[in-house]
Amino acid sequence: MLRVERVNAGYGDVQVLWDVSFHVAEKEFVVLVGANGAGKSTIMRTISSMIHPSSGEIWFGDERLDRIPPYRITEVGIAHVPEGRQLFPEMSVLENLELGSLSPTAKAHRRETLEWVLELFPRLRERQRQMAGTLSGGEQQMCAIARGLMSRPKMMLFDEPSLGLSPLLTQEIFRLARRVHSEGVTILMVEQNVKQTLAICDRAYVLENGRIVMEGKGRELLENEQVKQAFLGI
Repeated sequence: MLRVERVNAGYGDVQVLWDVSFHVAEKEFVVLVGANGAGKSTIMRTISSMIHPSSGEIWFGDERLDRIPPYRITEVGIAHVPEGRQLFPEMSVLENLELGSLSPTAKAHRRETLEWVLELFPRLRERQRQMAGTLSGGEQQMCAIARGLMSRPKMMLFDEPSLGLSPLLTQEIFRLARRVHSEGVTILMVEQNVKQTLAICDRAYVLENGRIVMEGKGRELLENEQVKQAFLGI
């Protein structure tokens, strides 16, 4: 479904990604783990066409993503849940959700998609008239995920969904991510919370200093001595 092939990218003269290659198959749950500053969010922004690589290719099915503008990403079937949620705080929860369904296909099915999303997130149904900026951190993350689902994506990109959340809320967000995956949505997630993400994913890639240094099944990497020492403090 998604193929990232020998991508080099960064910001101006600062290169962040070095020959990054990986793939995500349809209906997989794949995570990219690594320390802060490893390049995880840069990968997500490059897939979403907010950053164009200096070399390499990114394919989503037959669509070459590194050659299209960012606004077309949702049209091809990808929803990006960004780091820090990035909601419109002075708009209601419902208005934020409706903004996720502006593409022609999503707009045509807005009513039924909204009902499905509110079934997945009953707390948002209770707060749909509330300003998004007044929600708790966990509720804002739910709203950001729900907004992404409103575009009816084939694949969702989760960028640090546990950022700033308590351990209890982090568990809830990961439970919701698994629920979204069970609905048939392919997931690519980047996270610093290595232990929990490796426990729930199908496969994982380890990123260090902008390079993929290891890959494997999530639970196998949990038992890897290098991963334990580098990320789990064992």
